[in-house]
Amino acid sequence: MEHITTAGAATRAPKTPWYRQLYFWVLTAILIGIIVGWLAPTVGIAMEPIGTTFVNAMRMLIGPIVFLTIVGGIASVADLKKVGMTGLKALTYFQVGTILALIFGLVAINIFRLGDGVNANAGSIKTSDSAAKLIDAGAKQEWWQFLTHIIPNSIIGPFVEGDILQIIFIAVVFGIALNAMGRVGAPVLDGVQRLTGVMFKILGFIMKAAPIGAFGAMAFAVGKYGVSSLTSMGGLIALFYVTSILFVVVVLGSVMAFLKLNIFTMIRHLKEEYLLILGTSTAEPALPGLMRKLEHAGVKKETVGLVVPTGYSFNLDGAAIYLSLAAVYIAQATNTSLSIGQQLGLIAVMLLTSKGAAGVAGGGFIALTATLATIGTIPAAGIMLIFGIDKFMSECRALVNFTGNAVATLFIAWWDRTLDADRARRVFAGELVEPLPQENAVASDEVTDVDDDVTAYDRRPAYSETS
Repeated sequence: MEHITTAGAATRAPKTPWYRQLYFWVLTAILIGIIVGWLAPTVGIAMEPIGTTFVNAMRMLIGPIVFLTIVGGIASVADLKKVGMTGLKALTYFQVGTILALIFGLVAINIFRLGDGVNANAGSIKTSDSAAKLIDAGAKQEWWQFLTHIIPNSIIGPFVEGDILQIIFIAVVFGIALNAMGRVGAPVLDGVQRLTGVMFKILGFIMKAAPIGAFGAMAFAVGKYGVSSLTSMGGLIALFYVTSILFVVVVLGSVMAFLKLNIFTMIRHLKEEYLLILGTSTAEPALPGLMRKLEHAGVKKETVGLVVPTGYSFNLDGAAIYLSLAAVYIAQATNTSLSIGQQLGLIAVMLLTSKGAAGVAGGGFIALTATLATIGTIPAAGIMLIFGIDKFMSECRALVNFTGNAVATLFIAWWDRTLDADRARRVFAGELVEPLPQENAVASDEVTDVDDDVTAYDRRPAYSETS
């Protein structure tokens, strides 16, 4: 296969003093939040509004950015068939990746069998009110509901509720219609591109408050949940983290090696987004940054706009590892015997139930409960055995999900023969790379602050000052 390449001398981006880099302040805020939540739990819990306000401010922009990016990408392509093929390739890749992630979790818990010896009596397990609601929602969740849920009741509703799947549906339909209008729709497309620049400028303003938001979220998490859960079930948490790391290094690292890219340089390039996820326990605030950085790395705008948002709902590698590991752990802890065939059946069911709770609050537990209810052999009340430590697993799930979607987008671009691997390699390595034409088009009307850590050539959004 031939793929696009770029030429040019390797020039390192100018180094920015460490004390002026965004990731340093986010990391510092996370550490301070941990200390405050640990030493003064009451104060930490009181910090909750700070973290939730920042996350809400970020989520406010995700819908419009996803919509505008997808519309702009689809409306500007010459061949809509390529867009459709890109979507099919992405869904195929997502399913394969999910299966591998589920198998990783399954193998890990079968090797170490941490649930053996717990001997929990399913009939005597008490469920809290919050857990009972999730169990009830999961029991009523049907595997096919995510398909019917994609079509919204109104145009405005998905943006109000932040439903990414429905926003993607509206954006795809709108983009196809705009593309079909040809020259008549050109002014609308130009408006879409200008609005995209405006939304990323707003995002840059909000991202300046990222350290404050990360501090509030981490202080609340540690203050509310404490560290006792870490010591009581540290083995399960450690197994989940180690399994997730192995998945990233072995599976995702192999995909990157196939593309002749290095997963570790990519992770370093996305360090601000990773720290943002670590501080807020959700990958949503990092979605716009991932999209913009992948575009700058040489992935076509239409590919990024279609694959990344869709992957946030359909390509959840971290959640898949968690689901298979947690389900079998509960079976072991409640002395529920599962044959190899039944465990393979779990994978088949999870391929569907994991999609049913995409983007829903408590989606991991809803998907887990829906799986247990569908199988019928593992007591759903057993989720209380891991309810208290879920918070300490959520960061890892989000980080792996985020990494999986970055790798998936690069692979789909390669599959479409549009990946500029040389440019991606240089960008990930921190070299100074000129912005692409579409980046200049979006940024042409922006006023970029030029200071010590943002060079004049750099037309990337303000939130990515050091990448």
